[in-house]
Amino acid sequence: MKKIILSAIMLVAIGFAAQAQRISKNALGFRISDNDGFGGEISYQRAVSSGNRLEFDLGWRNSNHYDAFKVTGLYQWVWNIEGDFNWYAGVGGGLGSWDHNHHDNHQYDDSGTFVYAAGDIGIEYGFKEVPILISLDARPEIRTGYHDDDNFGFDVGLGIRYQF
Repeated sequence: MKKIILSAIMLVAIGFAAQAQRISKNALGFRISDNDGFGGEISYQRAVSSGNRLEFDLGWRNSNHYDAFKVTGLYQWVWNIEGDFNWYAGVGGGLGSWDHNHHDNHQYDDSGTFVYAAGDIGIEYGFKEVPILISLDARPEIRTGYHDDDNFGFDVGLGIRYQF
């Protein structure tokens, strides 16, 4: 029984490895998202193998009452769906700073730093004619030290990157 289970696990692992899409060595661009305020990120991806990559994002957020700045690092696994469509999943984390300015009935100014762990799951399409990669992903974040003591954030983003 142990040999059958081990064989099945190895077969699935080989299937995932065979299905991995060859990804671009580098990709640089922007990711626009909305998590506690509209924001954007400068995004860089670096391949570490044919089916794995690192992603680094430098982002900012703003809303009516606060501004935030954050740095994110993710390790991602990439699998081919069909043709130039891929899906990917990853894990990572980051750190950031926030500045809360609330001036309705009470004047309230505060600022601080936070750290967070993040997951990532998304879909992407790489154009053959031009070296452009577009993506749509979801990035749940568990954080500590954030301005409203809400330890969970859900970030949905649209990315466009130049591949080289």
